[in-house]
Amino acid sequence: MNVINVGLVGFGLSGRYLQAPFFETIPDFHLKTVATSQPSLFEVYPHVARAKSLEDILSDPEIDLVSLCTPNETHFDYAVKSLEAGKHVLVEKPFTSTVGEAKKLVALAKKTGKQLFVFQNRRFDSDFMTLQKVVQNGWLGDPLRLEIRFDRHKPILNPKKWKETPGPGSGILYDLGSHIIDQAITLFGKPNSVWGEVYTQRKHSDIDDAFDIRLDYGKLKVQLSSSLLVREPTPRYVLQGRNGSFVKYGLDVQEDHLKAGMLPNQDGFGVESKEFQALLHAEFDGVPFRGHIETATGNWNALFENMADVILRDGKMAIPLEEIVWQLEVIEQVKG
Repeated sequence: MNVINVGLVGFGLSGRYLQAPFFETIPDFHLKTVATSQPSLFEVYPHVARAKSLEDILSDPEIDLVSLCTPNETHFDYAVKSLEAGKHVLVEKPFTSTVGEAKKLVALAKKTGKQLFVFQNRRFDSDFMTLQKVVQNGWLGDPLRLEIRFDRHKPILNPKKWKETPGPGSGILYDLGSHIIDQAITLFGKPNSVWGEVYTQRKHSDIDDAFDIRLDYGKLKVQLSSSLLVREPTPRYVLQGRNGSFVKYGLDVQEDHLKAGMLPNQDGFGVESKEFQALLHAEFDGVPFRGHIETATGNWNALFENMADVILRDGKMAIPLEEIVWQLEVIEQVKG
């Protein structure tokens, strides 16, 4: 196999904007077929075949990788069918609705000898990678408290009915929580203990739309929060260390760039405006420093390049499935 033929299932926000452009621009991939009823597919990708269903994609022997950009409750079933059909699989987050389902998929991937990936793209956000650099370089000394927020202002219920219907994998904890829990685990591993609550705050909502979580790492405490009723942005990241503080506003711009038609291989992709640079207040060799630091360039390309490296060159997986299981364990403990 020299090129990975991709069958994409779903052409909504994730399929059209967050995944297809990478499959189109990274040479190791060929976007062969998309399963969708959206006529916009031919407007955007006239050379790509359209399938009616997942089954059509699974029956194509030329498809190597199936990417599932479908409603949350379908992820487990569709991933099982894809692995059993002998395909590598990329699953949009949340990976599954339960820890049990996640472990079954991991075992099935091992049994079939196929690679299984999870679309935790926000490990490669500009703001998070900047925070990660601060932690890894030890610029604040021992980290003592980290606060991560992922808020939106969406008081009106989502017109996509499946996103507002109670059921497996529904609600903000699975939607946005899966991202920031994953980021905490990326930085510090599996927490010692978990506390959390989910809330329903919007009028007429039937699903949780806000949460607070506390992860205990001994001396380090991590606070994760999200709400759909935050009009005025708060800091995305606040890290307090023994020797200083880090504060970061703003949200990674890759999604906005992709929605605007920018391609991942264009100059300037993933580059944030300087007005959102993080504030670092610390001390280096006894010399106080308080100023802004350059934001890393957002790099969702890295997720796709790693998948290609794993499939084609037996590379090491950048997002270990064990860490995804830990993430779901946190979600289940918070849900109760």
